[in-house]
Amino acid sequence: MKVAIVGASGAVGQEFLRVLEERNFPLDELVLFGSKRSAGTQYLFRGQKITVKELQHNDDFKGVDIAFTSAGAGTSKEFAGTITKYGAVMIDNSSAFRMDDDIPLVVPEVNGPDAKVRPRGIIANPNCTTIQMVVALQAIENISHIKSVHVSTYQAASGAGAAAMEELKTQYRQLLDGETPTIEKFAYQLAYNVIPQVDVFTDNLYTKEEMKMYNETRKIMHSDIKVSATCVRVPVMRAHSESIWLETERPVSVQEAKAAFAVAEGVVLMDEPENKIYPMPLDIAGKDPVYVGRIRADISNPNGLTFWAVSDQIKKGAALNAVQIAEYLLKENAL
Repeated sequence: MKVAIVGASGAVGQEFLRVLEERNFPLDELVLFGSKRSAGTQYLFRGQKITVKELQHNDDFKGVDIAFTSAGAGTSKEFAGTITKYGAVMIDNSSAFRMDDDIPLVVPEVNGPDAKVRPRGIIANPNCTTIQMVVALQAIENISHIKSVHVSTYQAASGAGAAAMEELKTQYRQLLDGETPTIEKFAYQLAYNVIPQVDVFTDNLYTKEEMKMYNETRKIMHSDIKVSATCVRVPVMRAHSESIWLETERPVSVQEAKAAFAVAEGVVLMDEPENKIYPMPLDIAGKDPVYVGRIRADISNPNGLTFWAVSDQIKKGAALNAVQIAEYLLKENAL
């Protein structure tokens, strides 16, 4: 088994290295690719140093079985043919192919079998906010069809990459020292602030991030579900939170919802309000599952339910989900 990581030096690329090692993924050889700038950098994997090669249009992917790509949509589009030319399965973490009809968009807990049908040799990893939401939604969908969802996200700085995390730390230091904060990765100062914009605005006044949650959820769940999202950047380092209101075809009690979440794949129920126990990004950062709490009936809708979900968006929202897709394919002998 020969595995490649494209974009090895980025935040998600680094997480791929950690996840593959943590899960003891069955690979015999790992090759790392990056930009001209990161080529030559060395990273430790299973006690051995691996040197990053420059991504080029050549035969470097000959013999590669799985390529995890996380170097941006432009790079994925440009190099897809080169990566898949000799039969590698490309599991792409960018937005490049997510809504293409002939590219499966996969969250293994929800629609794993879709990964088996990939006419172009590419599987798309969904947006981080979508991944954690659909893992939780599937638990309820299993007991009653979900008609609509309203969601507000509370997205960590790390969702914008490693440089954004550094900018948040720098801003706090600068403000404490009485300096003007550096603002480069976000539209405004994020320290001591929240920014009600993630990605650019579209013609309908929703951002691209918000529309991803609408479109991707429908594709993954094979559903007519309607999703209205408001995505907000918050001064948290890592792990996204979501406040979710949903409407089902029939009333679902709190007890029934808790029972569904308790047995759902990839979900951890963390819901003891009487003891102030609920998921928070400070506790969830670095962990694999989607954590769910604050489950209650929506008092404005008899068929409504509301809950709070937190997950590490670099892990489950990116690298881990991609690795789980590969694990699913191996288990199903579907490479």
